[in-house]
Amino acid sequence: MGTKHQGTTKETRALNAYIPLMRSTQRLEVHLSRALAEHDLTISQLGVLEALLHLGPMSQTALGEKLLRTGGSVTVCVNRLEKRGLVERRRSQSDGRVQILHLTPTGRRHIKKVFPVHVDGIVQTMGALSASEQAELMRLCKKIGKALPKD
Repeated sequence: MGTKHQGTTKETRALNAYIPLMRSTQRLEVHLSRALAEHDLTISQLGVLEALLHLGPMSQTALGEKLLRTGGSVTVCVNRLEKRGLVERRRSQSDGRVQILHLTPTGRRHIKKVFPVHVDGIVQTMGALSASEQAELMRLCKKIGKALPKD
């Protein structure tokens, strides 16, 4: 669906690229979220568990930076994962004011089970594009990301 906005050619072209980008992103997130719900996880929770699995223990601040999330949203997500016994907070040995997030053994088992299912969903969806189209999409997304101001 193209834009109904009666703007300049530049505005129309930008909106006609932006709208399908956002719609496909939203549809993909809904699709992947449904699959994760079967494993009692949200996309945000998966992001936390996956980051801790692949990057190792880190502070909530570092985690928020990696996930591009605010401190408050990371706290809410981590609190829920901690209540379920999937992550734990431990005081930093070098700075007692800082808490470091760690996967629990249960959390590690859970993410190791769920992450391959999540990857399969992404692979299946991205299979709609050829390998060269996937590479081009990656290049274009990175280009857009670099054009945005850093917060």
